[in-house]
Amino acid sequence: MAHHHDNDKEIHYVGDSRVVQKTERLVPKDYSEFPGKTEAFFPNFLLKEWMVAVVVLVGFMALVMAEEPPLGAQADPTNTGFLPVPDWYFLFLYELLKFKWASGPYVVVGTVIVPMLAFGSLFLVPWLDTGKERRPMKRPVTIGIMFLALIGSVVLTWVAWDEHEKQLASLPKGEAEAKIVDQKDPAFDIYKNNACVNCHGQKLEGLQGPPLRGVGDAYTPDEIISIMNEGKGKMPAGMFQGTALEKEQLADWLAKQKTGRKMSEEQ
Repeated sequence: MAHHHDNDKEIHYVGDSRVVQKTERLVPKDYSEFPGKTEAFFPNFLLKEWMVAVVVLVGFMALVMAEEPPLGAQADPTNTGFLPVPDWYFLFLYELLKFKWASGPYVVVGTVIVPMLAFGSLFLVPWLDTGKERRPMKRPVTIGIMFLALIGSVVLTWVAWDEHEKQLASLPKGEAEAKIVDQKDPAFDIYKNNACVNCHGQKLEGLQGPPLRGVGDAYTPDEIISIMNEGKGKMPAGMFQGTALEKEQLADWLAKQKTGRKMSEEQ
């Protein structure tokens, strides 16, 4: 402890050092003068934000677990009709790159400049919009820019997806991605409960064995039963362990899996 020579005020130091010890206490502000208009950030406001985040996260995770992710067919380099598209949250950028002023020699505009302006502006909002007014009607410029960006993203996303669907519909039969025919048939459950699923996949996409989407283009039900009994290629005989009736049901269902494309002899 020491005395200040100017006003004879006591000064407290931390231990034997010359670091002044602070004696002032951090007292939270009194918000009683503004009832219902403001509150302390910690813990009041932060606790509310955390609770909302927890509810949203739980809802999101419930949807993730309830909805099985859609998986496409196994990659096929011979399928010239395959139309790749990005995930839905990048569709607006995918469509943006189709404009002449954002593609070709100007591709840097669509891939760097426009995204940088959009996301950079969003990042700089706290420094650009420093006004105290928070009512939307009193902030026409900020709200207008936000709505323009939102509407632009939604419209570009919709246009990109609609165009992709039209392109798929215009392809010759079988050139679009093969789909499983009649998934509600009990034979699909017979298939998934047997050993054949280990090689051909849950969605007939092919894992260790060939894909079965389009197998009906190459084989009849009787031929499929013959393959089940005698084997083919790397598939040994007697892999199917169900009853004779289940074998017929499965063969009939597999024969329905047609895409219009000719399968190779190896399959």
